[in-house]
Amino acid sequence: SWAAVDVRDEAQVARARDRVVAETGRLEVWINNAGVLVTGPAWEQPPDVRRLMLEVNALGTVNGTVAAIGAMRHTGGHILNVVSLAGLTAVPGEAVYAASKHAAIGFSLSTLADLRLAGIRNVDISCVCPDGIWTPMLHDKLDDPASALSFSGKLLRPEEVVAAVGKVLDRPRPVTAVPGWRGVQARLADALPSLGLRGIPLAVAQGRRVQRRMLAKRPPA
Repeated sequence: SWAAVDVRDEAQVARARDRVVAETGRLEVWINNAGVLVTGPAWEQPPDVRRLMLEVNALGTVNGTVAAIGAMRHTGGHILNVVSLAGLTAVPGEAVYAASKHAAIGFSLSTLADLRLAGIRNVDISCVCPDGIWTPMLHDKLDDPASALSFSGKLLRPEEVVAAVGKVLDRPRPVTAVPGWRGVQARLADALPSLGLRGIPLAVAQGRRVQRRMLAKRPPA
């Protein structure tokens, strides 16, 4: 049986990698998917909450990626980091979360560049950046204004993200946004931050409308 792994602990992650290699002979695919989201302005969040998001979302990605590279350098493989659209642009109400996801993308792309400069071409690193996904991470956020942007685009089903991950595993790409049109929006807002900031109130208002609509349809507890 497998015990839960604390991705913040490099030694635990390395032991999980070693067990996979011992049981299967090699490591071909490694997916970093652990994530923590707590909403609200950074100045209202306790220090331990901010640290938790940064350590799980960013340090966890670092630990998993480094561990996987250790097993893949000579045999090849594919590391896939599930990030978020929050890694591509500003996300009010999720500032620390967005910071952790920006860190994950920056680390992933920089490490991919390091692999290529070192002549290692048989190891790929890909980031998948989904819009909001209807999972327990968002189930309790319907009455949370700080998470409105997660509801402002296409609320994804888990199987849609799984399908996107499958495509990237078949054809590695450094960064893939899901859906693609939301990625274009995020990159445009990031390239023109003043314009992006002016558009945020409209996106938040759209997200709040979706939250209220979904909350009205939810059966009473």
